[in-house]
Amino acid sequence: MIGGFEMLIRMALACLLSGVIGIEREKHRHPAGLRTHILVCIGSTLVLICNIYLFELYKYQANVDPARLGAQVISGIGFLGAGTIIKEGISVKGLTTAASLWAVACIGIAIGIGYYTAAILATSFVLIALMIFSKFEYLFYSTKNHKALTRLKIVIIEEHLETIGTKMKEIGFEIITMKTERLSEGKMFVRICVLQSKVAGIVDIITSINKITGIESVEVCE
Repeated sequence: MIGGFEMLIRMALACLLSGVIGIEREKHRHPAGLRTHILVCIGSTLVLICNIYLFELYKYQANVDPARLGAQVISGIGFLGAGTIIKEGISVKGLTTAASLWAVACIGIAIGIGYYTAAILATSFVLIALMIFSKFEYLFYSTKNHKALTRLKIVIIEEHLETIGTKMKEIGFEIITMKTERLSEGKMFVRICVLQSKVAGIVDIITSINKITGIESVEVCE
């Protein structure tokens, strides 16, 4: 049986490892942040601890599968991941956060069975994927397509959000990523990453995009 101190270690490690991943999501203002990731990981850790307890309790009396509840965690976390995926205008957000929730559930399972090395390594690689690989995505897009990559901060009128992507493409800009935030008075603050079909200076970029109906201001991110 797992003792009280060992159980405490597993719960604390689940909180710590998932919290680190959750902070990264919270920092970028994603739907599932610090608390959600911690709860998912602690829950999956508890499920595996309970599964081990049941196995030790009934292994001589019944045919008990020590991995059965863990399998249900892996398949069942999908409903929570689906809840973080949002379609807003032309943008679909939350896919990476949904994947990180599934990953912390798996990390919780590893902690629950006491496989600490795997849990710590998995956490390290998840953080690398979230914090570092995103920069390589931008580099890949610009290198593969031989186009210039630009990050923009835009304030738009909300009712024009659906048409922004089409209009930007017409003038030579392809939207790669988009993150939106509602402001007051029917306006939205949008962070986007765009590919330019032709190399242009910052002034030309701002001038071109400012001509699109519904855009109130454009600023190029550093």
